[in-house]
Amino acid sequence: MSAPGLVIDRAAVAEGAPCEPPGGGAGGTRGQLLLALLCGGYATGALFGWGSEELSLIMGDFGLSAAALVAAVSCFRYGRAHGNPYRPAWLLFALSSAMAACGNAVWGWYEVVLDRPVPHPSLADVFFLLFAPPAIVGLLVLAKRPVNRAEWVCLALDSWLIAGSLLTLSWSLALAHTARFDDESVARAALSLAYPLLDIVLVSMVLALHFRRSRGNRAKGSRPAVNTAIAALALTVLCDALFTSPLLRDTYRSGQLLDAGWFAGSLLLAYAPWGVRRPAVQPPPEHGRRGQRQQRHPRRIAGSLAALTPYLAAGVCTLSILYFFVEGRRVDRFVVFTGCTVVLALVVRQGIMLLENIALAQELAQKENHFRSLVQSSSDVIMIADPDGVLRYVSPAASGVYGRDAEELMGTELSALIHPDDLGGVVHEVRRFLAAPPSDEPTTRIECRFRSGTGDWLNVESTVNRHEGGLIFNSRDVTERVRLQAQLQHSAEHDPLTDLPNRALFTRRVRQALGGRRSGDSGTAVLFIDLDGFKGVNDRLGHQAGDELLVHAARRLQESVRAGDTAARLGGDEFAALITGDAGQDPAAREFQIHEIADRLRLTLSQPYEVEGTEVRVAASIGVAFAEPGITAGELLRNADLAMYRAKAGGKNRVELYAPQMQAEVVRRTELATRLRTALHDGEFALLHQPVVDLSTGQVAAVAAQPRWRSAQGILFTPAEFLRVTDDAGERSAELSRWMLEEAIAQAAERQRHGHRTPVSVRVPARRLLDRSVPLGTVEALLTRHGLPAGALVVELADSDPRLSFEELEQRLVALRRLGVRIALDGFGSGYAAINALRRLPVDILKLDRGLVEGVVESARLHKITGGLLRIAGDLGLKSVAEGVDVPEQVRALRAMGCTHAQGTAFSGPLDEHRLRRALARDAYPVPGKVPLPVLSGGAVPAQVLPSRSLPSMRSHNETRVPPT
Repeated sequence: MSAPGLVIDRAAVAEGAPCEPPGGGAGGTRGQLLLALLCGGYATGALFGWGSEELSLIMGDFGLSAAALVAAVSCFRYGRAHGNPYRPAWLLFALSSAMAACGNAVWGWYEVVLDRPVPHPSLADVFFLLFAPPAIVGLLVLAKRPVNRAEWVCLALDSWLIAGSLLTLSWSLALAHTARFDDESVARAALSLAYPLLDIVLVSMVLALHFRRSRGNRAKGSRPAVNTAIAALALTVLCDALFTSPLLRDTYRSGQLLDAGWFAGSLLLAYAPWGVRRPAVQPPPEHGRRGQRQQRHPRRIAGSLAALTPYLAAGVCTLSILYFFVEGRRVDRFVVFTGCTVVLALVVRQGIMLLENIALAQELAQKENHFRSLVQSSSDVIMIADPDGVLRYVSPAASGVYGRDAEELMGTELSALIHPDDLGGVVHEVRRFLAAPPSDEPTTRIECRFRSGTGDWLNVESTVNRHEGGLIFNSRDVTERVRLQAQLQHSAEHDPLTDLPNRALFTRRVRQALGGRRSGDSGTAVLFIDLDGFKGVNDRLGHQAGDELLVHAARRLQESVRAGDTAARLGGDEFAALITGDAGQDPAAREFQIHEIADRLRLTLSQPYEVEGTEVRVAASIGVAFAEPGITAGELLRNADLAMYRAKAGGKNRVELYAPQMQAEVVRRTELATRLRTALHDGEFALLHQPVVDLSTGQVAAVAAQPRWRSAQGILFTPAEFLRVTDDAGERSAELSRWMLEEAIAQAAERQRHGHRTPVSVRVPARRLLDRSVPLGTVEALLTRHGLPAGALVVELADSDPRLSFEELEQRLVALRRLGVRIALDGFGSGYAAINALRRLPVDILKLDRGLVEGVVESARLHKITGGLLRIAGDLGLKSVAEGVDVPEQVRALRAMGCTHAQGTAFSGPLDEHRLRRALARDAYPVPGKVPLPVLSGGAVPAQVLPSRSLPSMRSHNETRVPPT
């Protein structure tokens, strides 16, 4: 047998709790035993005459009355306690039993108390006659209510068929004799016929309605109670029928064995609502089908009896008529009339049944055609598998979905069509589904690969339903959906340009590599790679060329790593590589190996690229971080990123290994940047001024404003130093420029009021002059507010970017010159500012770049260049200022070349306001070498003029200490 066959036929299910017996457990068993003892004791006493005639009369009259009263109380309490739709039926049964109790009590009053025969008719007959109508109405309440006129007619015909046949039989055997009045009065004859006729009606209702009870009885678990109540009524009617027969009626006396039947019927009716309970637990699922098979047989038998009831009724009538012929008696007209009406009712009933069968057949054919068309035209494949796992039905859609004819698939084992790797999961899911209760989980879904007619594997999704003797599979091809999901998953985890893993997938693989390492394994390493010079290629050749360069670089990176390693693109020109290692390798050897791999990658990525027919070159800065015990994926990636930035800061095109101090430096810079964001508002910035000295007289011609940030340790940081630590340097620079301009104007105005009329020079980046947020009248408004003459302000134009609009910049500078503000060109002699800015912009002062001044003494070439620039300034009639003049030898050389002003520590460092005013009060600094020195050919200063002491060492510019007072 195939695997699915075993699953379907022998599904492993959980053991259920034992089923409680119908009697309601131990309590029900005790009730049944007590009922049997009472009925058996009464029958035994009646069989032996109760020992005395008086006791026999008491038990035959008041004993039956007590039993009927118990039944009435029991049914009444059950009807009141259980608020269900069938409550009226039990109350009517209580009323019927109460009538029987009253009738037996009256009968006992005559026989026991009055000690005389019961008159005929009497009050007891009235109560006995009222016993049947409530019981009949109660049975009607329990019956399934007809929904249309045809069902009402069928119910009436079925009742008459049963009643007519019983009436014919009873008339033939006994009632005909009773109906002959002879010496009896009409009342007594009518009363004699009333008992059997009511019993016949009651029996007819019991038989006609037994198979027509509402499903609500079954749903609410009350069917056993109703069956017991019907059995009790049937037993009572049987005893009534025996009582009306001439053989027993003439010899009947109270307390005889016939009373035991009435007694048992009353007690059985009393026991019915309470002694029968619904099973507490459903049978275990593994026995479900066997139980269903066992339950089908009683239902089939009941259905057969219901179908044969009309024919049995006609047969009874026929036998009744034949009885007259056999006995040689003349056929009674009443029998003939009743038999004819029964036959006529049978014909009408069969006609109705025929019409119903025709309508049902047409409806069934229509529904069958409807469902057949749905199945055959459906795009889903519908398959039915038997308990052996063999396909017994396959819809025609299989040819379009699987590429195989339905006839070819029928008779094939399901296991032969499912992919071997998926078969175990399918078996497990089917087992779980069959073990679950059908009410909790009517269907389940299974997805597996299915063999097509071409031999390919299709992804199939099936909805599985239970079916008698197997399972129904409603399957559809979802191959395209699975492919789309895989494509979407790939797109979500890979870079769309290079098809390398993206940051999310790379991080997950790093996490997996760290999770699989043993304790102390430091073999895994992460490489962060950044392409140096990529931005220039992008700006020069365009973004399309940049994308092509990234594709080539990604291909080289992918080909350079090993098969088990991972190369990824993190974004922009940043790449990464995960190098998995061996935990048993020596750490030093492993570090050397990873460094060698990283250096090889650097050389590979630095080779020339052919992009759009042009050869371009970029370099690679690589940071390497090794895994450590307990490190997380995020920390490892962060360490590699820090090492990569250290490689870029160290000159680019190099490999840098992560060191713990890198993280400490980042923390320090982060804290510094955080404090910087609030430094201006908290008053932590100070404005220092450095004197600009006239080289011809030594007098202070101007002061240059320089901002400083005072740290918690008392160190003053320069703008280049503290703006380098923050990510929003542009925003901070603009805010600082606005503060410095206003503070410099305010302090210069204050010095003017104290008699120091020295101009102040403020360095303003060119892009700040073009900033739309700074109106044209800002400078004029500041000068007016603080009362500073426009001629006392010098604006140093810095960072003249060639991408700026020179037309707009020229307009701003012209507007400032109209006010009287002088313009100085900062950084003259470096880059773009030396030529284009001088040619286009209105400038009054040229400030030599610090790089020209630092080597003017040592380098003959630099000496010539600086001298040429100073001659240009002189020819244009511009003043010249040398910045960064730190030693007397530089003063002599610059003065000899025609420089008019100098600024640097050779005269004074940056001063606070108090020291500045003291310097302005002195008004002059000594100028070394006012007599021009002889110059060698080539312009170099003779070595003997240099002082014997060594030059001061160049500072790192990390900090500028506060000058002494």
